[in-house]
Amino acid sequence: MTITLTDLLKQEVEGMYHATEGLLKHVDNDKLDWKPATGKNWMTTGQVLHHLTNACGMCVKGFVSGDWGMPPGQKFEDLPPEAMMPPAEKLPSVKSVDDCRKMLAEDKIVALKFITEAGENNLLGKNLSAPWGGPPMTLFQQISHMIGHLGQHKGQLFYYLKLQGKDVNTMTLYAGA
Repeated sequence: MTITLTDLLKQEVEGMYHATEGLLKHVDNDKLDWKPATGKNWMTTGQVLHHLTNACGMCVKGFVSGDWGMPPGQKFEDLPPEAMMPPAEKLPSVKSVDDCRKMLAEDKIVALKFITEAGENNLLGKNLSAPWGGPPMTLFQQISHMIGHLGQHKGQLFYYLKLQGKDVNTMTLYAGA
């Protein structure tokens, strides 16, 4: 049996979302406003949860289709810097863990759909830059980075939970146990 790049990406998506969904079992609705006490520009737990719901699928859609959800005629390069990277206090938050679960499930469907739509030949045959900058890379690399982007924020949630005193461990982080 031959494994394709499409298969590999879909397996990575399945594993990353599964582990992320498992972490959500440890989040309390009354801690959505929690953020680390020291430092600055921290997202709240609710903001991290919201970011999880668009860290991968929405971006995969953007790379594959060119649709980044921008209003017609607007381009990333036209946005002021604060719109590209707003301070944490301006970021949206989920209203509940259940809302996050629903939004995360929808984002996973989008990621899988657009990985399929990308087409095996385009994964290595199409080079493009991210609209926020960086060198051109293959579509495969860009999609892989977006799966990693979800993983980065999954790790952020993991440490938020640890700092809140939750009993999470390496199995929770990687297997959603």
